[in-house]
Amino acid sequence: MFDLRPPAEEDPVNANPPARNSYYERIDENRYKPTPHAGGGWDPSEQHFGPVGGLVTHAIDRYLAGRPDTGMVLGRISFDILGRLASDECEVRVETVRPGRTIELIEATVLIAARPVVRARAWMLTALDTGAVAGGGAERLTPPDALAPWPMSSVWPGGFVASLDVRTVAEPQPGRTTAWVSTDVALVGGEAASPLASYVTLVDTANGIAIRQPPSRWMFPNVDLTIHLHRQPEGRWAGLDTTVAFGPTGQGITSTVLHDLAGPIGHAQQILTVRPQPTAD
Repeated sequence: MFDLRPPAEEDPVNANPPARNSYYERIDENRYKPTPHAGGGWDPSEQHFGPVGGLVTHAIDRYLAGRPDTGMVLGRISFDILGRLASDECEVRVETVRPGRTIELIEATVLIAARPVVRARAWMLTALDTGAVAGGGAERLTPPDALAPWPMSSVWPGGFVASLDVRTVAEPQPGRTTAWVSTDVALVGGEAASPLASYVTLVDTANGIAIRQPPSRWMFPNVDLTIHLHRQPEGRWAGLDTTVAFGPTGQGITSTVLHDLAGPIGHAQQILTVRPQPTAD
């Protein structure tokens, strides 16, 4: 198996973590400033998509909380990454594009420097008691308390990865890893985030735990993230049972069965653009 660690000169400087204990600080009703904790893995001067996705979900939560309760829950949220996620203040705009009493479609757009960089769509579905027929899906994962921490920052730079507590169920393999991920860093300073928004913050990590090739030699960023849920997440841990496949023409897919401590909750998919690093030998 290849060494997942980058060369010594590319090791991240994480000895002095950022002092602010949140990924974002609120500027006003719709604008947020990222902290160094949000730094990305491909470029620490950019935002990692993980906290961006969590921030969008948080903004949707706030939007829905300002209306009468419809009794609906999120069934799917999809994100398209339209441009560079610069570490600059961002604005999140939320609107309803398909209203309904039992099914509703919400759209959110993230803008940086007045330019759309992420567009998200969330299907909200009415909540009913279907406990009598609930079932199916994968078995529960080994709980994180029984596992040792894995130093993900030995593979990836950036403030976001440095902020995570990662516990792998087994030794990571090229293209195949199962891990638990959590963080003590708040999503937005001084604000409580829902279990859903906190969970979504961690899901994009899947593309970094099961790498097929060293990121010092190959690039494989995702240009989207789609999450389907058959149950709402609970607790602070996200379980990611992840498989990565590369095709022969520059595309890849990261596929993940999503878990919380009670068992499986859904699936996530990410499409990757695969290409050699310009500096690779």
